[in-house]
Amino acid sequence: MAFEGRVKIVVPGDDPVQIQGSPELAKLEPYGDLTICKDRPATSEEKVKRAEGATVIMNTRGSVKWGEEELRQLPDLKIISLCSIGTDMIDLKAARALGIDVCNLPGRTAPVVAEHVFGMMFGLAKRTAFLTEQMRTGKWPRMNNVMLQGKTLGVIGTGNIGAEMVRLARAVGMNVVAWTFNPSQERAEKLGVQYVEMDELLKTSDVVSLHVAVSDKTRGLIGERELGLMKPGALLVNGARGAVVDTPALVEALNSGHLGGAAVDVYEQEPPPPDHPLFACEQVILTPHCADMTVEGVELLNVGVVENVIAFLEGRLQNVAN
Repeated sequence: MAFEGRVKIVVPGDDPVQIQGSPELAKLEPYGDLTICKDRPATSEEKVKRAEGATVIMNTRGSVKWGEEELRQLPDLKIISLCSIGTDMIDLKAARALGIDVCNLPGRTAPVVAEHVFGMMFGLAKRTAFLTEQMRTGKWPRMNNVMLQGKTLGVIGTGNIGAEMVRLARAVGMNVVAWTFNPSQERAEKLGVQYVEMDELLKTSDVVSLHVAVSDKTRGLIGERELGLMKPGALLVNGARGAVVDTPALVEALNSGHLGGAAVDVYEQEPPPPDHPLFACEQVILTPHCADMTVEGVELLNVGVVENVIAFLEGRLQNVAN
């Protein structure tokens, strides 16, 4: 059912800047009054206060989270439109129980994110961060890099981003195996990969790349046991969510020399604290959850988040995540 009259639309915390200044915002003018909060709410109370009376929340930053108690205080709220693929910042079950639709952007920036993850994998294999730091201290290190052509990439999760990672890896001559919760021969043939059991993937892959959403099934998916199954010297790349990997186990696997390195764009706490143990590991590449932060990627998300709002207000709901 389409909404009659104008509605209140709120962006509760656009920091760092995502949608401020986007020409896409002009498309919302016929539908309602838009308020953009340019800093993050300091408290839960402030966050709720900003969204009071809103029919629509456009959540442009994953750091702005919505739990059940907060959502219960917003009786006018009907939709949260996320500027992301991930939905872990929202209590989806609570939102559904309260009649709040949550819409995300599946696949919108898959090529952008996969390119970042692919670049991290190459940087890790060529030891770029480590060698740069060594040279800055006046050293001239000699150590072997990893040649990726002909090596095996294990892709865990073959949604839109995982599928794009498969395509990029095959293009540079890597062998690819994959794992997913619901493998099918049709999907395998479409991607040009072989689905294998998780243990086999871990044991045979030279690089393991993670592309699963965080859920009860995937939280801690890669822990001490799984890391122990990986080849000595293998590389791990996490562009999924921080909670998918047991961080202490990963640090131990790196420090012991069992793993050859890790590239990480996502963390359980963002930003991570200054004493985060990965900062002390040598063979790591760390980026601040920025895989889709290109000019193109940012605007693709802005287009999508606005489209989802307009579709809802016109009575043609799309991309519902809950």
